Amino acid sequence: MEAGIVGLPNVGKSTLFNALTKANILAANYPFATIEPNVGVVPVPDARLDRICAYIKTQKVIPTALRLVDIAGIVKGASVGEGLGNKFLSHIREVDAIIQVVRCFTKAPGGEEILHVSGSVDPLRDIEIINTELILADLQTVEGSIGKAERAAKSGRAEDIARYEVLKKLQPALSEGKPARALKIDDPDQVKQVKQLGLITAKRVLYVMNVDEDDLHGQSEACQRVRKHAQDEGSEVVAVCAKIESELATMDEADRKEMLAALGLEEPALATVAHAAYRLLGLHSYFTAGEKEVRAWTIPVGATAPQAAGVIHTDFEKGFIRAEIYTLADLEKHKTEKAIKEAGRLRIEGRDYVMADGDICHFLFNV
Repeated sequence: MEAGIVGLPNVGKSTLFNALTKANILAANYPFATIEPNVGVVPVPDARLDRICAYIKTQKVIPTALRLVDIAGIVKGASVGEGLGNKFLSHIREVDAIIQVVRCFTKAPGGEEILHVSGSVDPLRDIEIINTELILADLQTVEGSIGKAERAAKSGRAEDIARYEVLKKLQPALSEGKPARALKIDDPDQVKQVKQLGLITAKRVLYVMNVDEDDLHGQSEACQRVRKHAQDEGSEVVAVCAKIESELATMDEADRKEMLAALGLEEPALATVAHAAYRLLGLHSYFTAGEKEVRAWTIPVGATAPQAAGVIHTDFEKGFIRAEIYTLADLEKHKTEKAIKEAGRLRIEGRDYVMADGDICHFLFNV
């Protein structure tokens, strides 16, 4: 899973990235500090892995991973060349989701002011600026492609016709200030063409509210406005204090847990952001467990057993025979896989089985 982190300059975007990736990078407090994107691949915390390992001794534990791309600060006019212009676009066309960091904090630690590029703190205005620039960038892509697509469609090829038809739908919607994801497209061929266009506004958005240290759960009036905006457009939203996360990132596990408890937080920001991204994209995890490794695998909600097996290797899906599945609750009750089987709790599932979150699996296949 890959997500691009965007936002205006000085909203704490790079601070959050550094905290999530535990990178010790000091960025100056001025616009455009990040010219080329920072990229970090981080393990997604999942307490279930430790619970499995309490009963299945293994050589290696492999969680799922989240790839984060920290994009240069976007300003009003970026789509027509202001600031870094369109240089950021190529970095986020291939990501699965957009994480938009929104400034809801007022002062930096110690009380000093942090300059806001627009002169004041207004998260909805900031969201509108970013969204408008992304829409305008996508509109340029569509308008630059539609003429060629129209000529190609005259060939009669279904693929070319689908591309032209979807561009004709996208152009007026983007011109009206609507993101591509707001357009309902049901035709599978046209859906495929939207993906190939790499439109930024076709991607789902997770708003990360960067909050003050005295508002860790994001209850301020500004945060409530952001929550309503996210709800209205079907996006996810979480509150994070990037400053505190920076401190947590430097601590060992014991001290981190102690500080989280003292602050009334259940988990660090990486887990909060990752779980919200999973919900946003309709993903969940299943596990494989054995002496060599215990591993989490990411799949779409609704994936069948063969599709889940295909995430491990395409041959597993092609030659799928059956899946042997049990739950973490079964493991914690019966202690071993052998005991689970003897208790009749090891399920044999076929090709039509829809995977549940947290399933522990062995796949049998033949190639």
